[in-house]
Amino acid sequence: MSQPPVDGEVPRRRRQRREQTPAQRALGLLVRREHSRKELLLKLQARGISHEEATSAVEQMADAGWQSNARFAESLTRNRAMQGYGPLHIRAELVAHGLESDLIRQAIDSIEENWSQLAHELIQRRFGDTLRHDPARQRKAADLLLRRGFTREQMRQAISGDLFDEDF
Repeated sequence: MSQPPVDGEVPRRRRQRREQTPAQRALGLLVRREHSRKELLLKLQARGISHEEATSAVEQMADAGWQSNARFAESLTRNRAMQGYGPLHIRAELVAHGLESDLIRQAIDSIEENWSQLAHELIQRRFGDTLRHDPARQRKAADLLLRRGFTREQMRQAISGDLFDEDF
């Protein structure tokens, strides 16, 4: 409840927010971070926008260059790789976003890092130099890498240190 104005004070009016168009809502989402077309469409529909209006807004954003599945795929791949996830996990996440296989392959190939090197760095951060003579910790490291979406070959190279003479 508002209080009555004090002598000489002018009451303030609250601004009425205008309802945003579907395109404005889509742009608001895209300004925060990249979204896939599928994700953007679902978010707009969750905000009460009809399927037709949401589809039109997503197309408008794509035509204007604000939304790009290729840019989204590269961004997500880069972020997940730096978080310690492997190519299998990243591929599955990109498939869940409804991206085409060509875009997925390009995004995963765009990572300039060696996946085995990334796996090795992850287990070095987690386990340090204790892996060398401890088979139980090696198994734990292997399980971690497989859960994180690295291939068996990448896991073997990361744990054995074949590629990294100075570390093991």
